[in-house]
Formats: sequence, structure tokens, C-alpha cells
Amino acid sequence: MRILIVDDEPQITRVLRTSLQSNGHEVTFARDGEEALELFLKSPPELVITDLAMPRMDGIQLTREIRERSNVPIIVLSVRSQDAAKVAALDEGADDYMTKPFSIQELMARVRVQSRRLASALESRENSIALGDFRIDIERHQVIVRETEVHLTPKEFDLLVYFARNADRVLTHRVLLRAIWGAAGANQPEYLRVLVAQLRKKIEAGGEPRYILSEPWVGYRFSPRPEESAHSGPALTTS
Repeated sequence: MRILIVDDEPQITRVLRTSLQSNGHEVTFARDGEEALELFLKSPPELVITDLAMPRMDGIQLTREIRERSNVPIIVLSVRSQDAAKVAALDEGADDYMTKPFSIQELMARVRVQSRRLASALESRENSIALGDFRIDIERHQVIVRETEVHLTPKEFDLLVYFARNADRVLTHRVLLRAIWGAAGANQPEYLRVLVAQLRKKIEAGGEPRYILSEPWVGYRFSPRPEESAHSGPALTTS
């Protein structure tokens, strides 16, 4: 997989280079958003991992520029004090985020997830979705979960289809509200909370959520293969 890393911290880039290349990935580096955009236009990568706080062009603007040109997966790196910037990058179209310090094992798992998502998108058919425990027939409005048919209301079905088409992405509240209710619903977060709760009751097997995972203060992530969730390991620090 061709991966573009955008970060101006030498320790981060050294560790990422070693880890990604040892897992068979081809890695290119940029020190800021402007350099990254130039490299992206010359030779488009299959995945972008970008820091948020950078000189000249930050990660939010870089995400916006890339999204105007491509649907390539984007993972943003942030520190805890950058929560607002992280959400802004996700609103602009970033697919996932990791908070520094993070574990290399978890980052590698997130890279694998985005690689699978990219492959699934290339193979998907217009009128059906088959992912993990889910089979969705869009024309017939039919949903099969773990080989059992589940009956959904129209809005529940719309939400599940949007989740499935964006599986393993972090979707912010604003993105989901606009996708399901349009601009009129963008400032009505209670709509989304109620609809997610209703959908969970119908597709979850009980207990803790396995498929619709909450990202605190950010939004939700749909994981159609809960058994393959990433596990944390020792954290990569910048000190």
C-alpha cells in the first residue's frame, strides 16, 4: 500500500517509516500540508496519515484539499488539546483519527481496516452491500444480520445504509445529521441519538454495542466485523 505521512516531528516519522515499511508498505513523507498536497498531486497515495498542527497548511485544510480531489482514506493524528480541530478534520472528510501518544499496533490495525474498506468500496455493487455480519439489499429494503432478517423503518434503513457505505470510518454527528435529514437537521443532535438507539436495539445481539460504536464527543463508527476491532498496545510518545 502506498502511504503518505504528513508530520513535522522527526521521532514520529522515523517510527512510522520503520513500522510501515516492515509491514510491506511504500512510504512517502511530507513536513507540512503544502508539501503533502504537491506530492499527492504528483503521485496519489492509497492512504494519507496526517498530523493536524503543521506550518503553512494544517491538517484540516489538507483534508479539505484532498477531499475535493479524491476519496483516498485519511487518518488524522492529534493531541488531546486539539479535539475541536480533530472534529473539524472529520467534518471535512477524514476517515479516522488517533490521539497522541498512540500505539503502533493500533495504528497498523487502523491501516489494515482502511485497506479493507478501500478494497470493499472498489468491489461493491450499487444495489447490495455485503459486509461482515450484514447483507443489505437496497432495492428491496431488506436487511439480514447474522443470517436473520431485521425489519427497519425507512430512517433506520437510511442510517444503516450510510453506515455500511462508510464502514470503519469515524462519522461526526454533523456529517450523519446532514446525510440523513439534510441541512434542516444539522442542528438537531437529539434526532440522531434517538435513531441510533432504535437501530441498535434491532441489530445488536444485546449487551454492549458491537456494531455501532460511540466515539465520545465526536460521533459514531460502524464496525460490521466486531471480532476484528483494533487492540491497543504500547503507546508511541513524542518525548
